[in-house]
Amino acid sequence: QVQLVESGGGLVQTGDSLRLSCTASGRTDRKYVTAWIRQAPGKEREFVAAINYDTRITKYVDSVKGRFTISRDNAKNTVYLQMNSLKPEDTGVYLCAAVMTYHDDSVGTSPRHYTYWGRGTQVTVSS
Repeated sequence: QVQLVESGGGLVQTGDSLRLSCTASGRTDRKYVTAWIRQAPGKEREFVAAINYDTRITKYVDSVKGRFTISRDNAKNTVYLQMNSLKPEDTGVYLCAAVMTYHDDSVGTSPRHYTYWGRGTQVTVSS
């Protein structure tokens, strides 16, 4: 098993930037595809971005393309989400999620694809 802990959330204004971090512990000797999923109040969880283990493959929801960048440092067991030009509609709890991979040749865009979850970090963007 792997445990995930998110950090880096906060209260910012429209147009500001934040960088979220997701640090893994436990069975980090395995390969994982890792995603950021967000949940706004009263809404279902929404896929935001994902990255495979060797970083060749990334995917984003259309609403964040060009503003958010997902990356990872496997030596530090950490995945990042750089969020620029933040908008009020980006507000929500951002959860890190991971699934073990063997071939590392694809990433899932459905929250149901992921096995391990962190508790999340709150991002609030004021207008």
